[in-house]
Amino acid sequence: MKLVKSLLLGSAAGIAAVAGAQAADLPSRKAAPVEYVRVCSAFGAGFFYIPGTDTCLRIGGRVRAEYTFGERWNAGQDSYGTRARGRIYIDARNQTAYGTLRTFVRYDVTTSTGSYGYGGTNAGANRFSGVNGTTSDSSLGLDKAFVQFGPITAGKAQSFYDFYANDYGFSVLRTSDRSPNLLAYTATFGGGFSATISLEDPKTTGRRPSTFAAYQGTTYPDVVASLRVEQGWGAAQLSGAIGDRGAYSSPFAGGNGAKKDEMGWAIQAGVKINLPMLAAGDALFLQAGYADGALEYLGWGTAGYGRLPAYAVNNFGPNAFGNLKSNTGYNLVAALRHYWTPAIRSDFLASYSALQTNDGAIRSVDPKELILGANLVWSPVSGLDIGVEVLYSRTEYGVRVPDAKAFAVNGRTIKSDDAWTGRLRIQRDF
Repeated sequence: MKLVKSLLLGSAAGIAAVAGAQAADLPSRKAAPVEYVRVCSAFGAGFFYIPGTDTCLRIGGRVRAEYTFGERWNAGQDSYGTRARGRIYIDARNQTAYGTLRTFVRYDVTTSTGSYGYGGTNAGANRFSGVNGTTSDSSLGLDKAFVQFGPITAGKAQSFYDFYANDYGFSVLRTSDRSPNLLAYTATFGGGFSATISLEDPKTTGRRPSTFAAYQGTTYPDVVASLRVEQGWGAAQLSGAIGDRGAYSSPFAGGNGAKKDEMGWAIQAGVKINLPMLAAGDALFLQAGYADGALEYLGWGTAGYGRLPAYAVNNFGPNAFGNLKSNTGYNLVAALRHYWTPAIRSDFLASYSALQTNDGAIRSVDPKELILGANLVWSPVSGLDIGVEVLYSRTEYGVRVPDAKAFAVNGRTIKSDDAWTGRLRIQRDF
């Protein structure tokens, strides 16, 4: 028995030796190296290297569900509205000998119903346009698309005129928050100081020349300049804009029929103060602006004039002699963010705006608008916000104007109007 066992073991060992020798004689091929995705820490969290390149990429987005409730102005409007918005963005960056090379693209896809389709800043105080609610209104919009190469910014980007661009809150205040096509150069001086000169196309932000003036085209884009400082205490900015506002004073609307190359301009100053002594993340915005013939830099224009007659917020109107005269105005903005706990915060918002208008046929409307808002937001996990916001708005007029709620019935007019609105938002950023 022992002899048999020894023979079997010896035979197995011999076979293994022969097989090993034969395997050693076979040609071998090494496996291709695996290209693993590596984290890129040069530009902050969320970036990774595109395999095989030195480009750092970040992909992110947002999903927002929002519901608003408020007063309706006629039988054709809804007292509530719903909105769903999806956002996706791609941010690609490289370090070069000339500075950072950055490419950024962001798209928003939105479906809205009801009072979200009324226009205006927040579907608040007295409306003139008579826009009724819609069953559904879907849109795909290019929000940003630009290239930055060292000091150069080219493409569709946030205007370099803007400072507080509705950074807090659910509803917008009456302020400049625009993303035009632009070409800009930024010089940095150290210590957080920088200066920018930017050519910005006002036609990409829906500006209005005048109800009483046919659009005649422009000679050059708006020229925007800003001086900015960012340090540990916060930030401050002084900015200005000037541009051609070509218009034709129609003789059929009280004008003299002359083509005019009118100029419009605006100036703005703002400061952001960090308040870590109250709570981590607390900050206060204060801002003021003035515009002459360029009311879109105050937040007025086609993107927000729905609660006033169109002639009240154009850049120009005819005076008593039929000649074009620029409309002027100013705005004041304040916004405070406070963290009650690391997961619960509130925003307190306010803006006041007043316009001096020229409408020729009747006395000037000269609207004065006040917006006040406050919210409470809970972030149970990182990137998720669940919050409610209450907004009050009031508009006063220089003359009596039709009451949108009763005009169709008894011709009632008013000199002021106000409204309360509320919003619920659930939002996930990733």
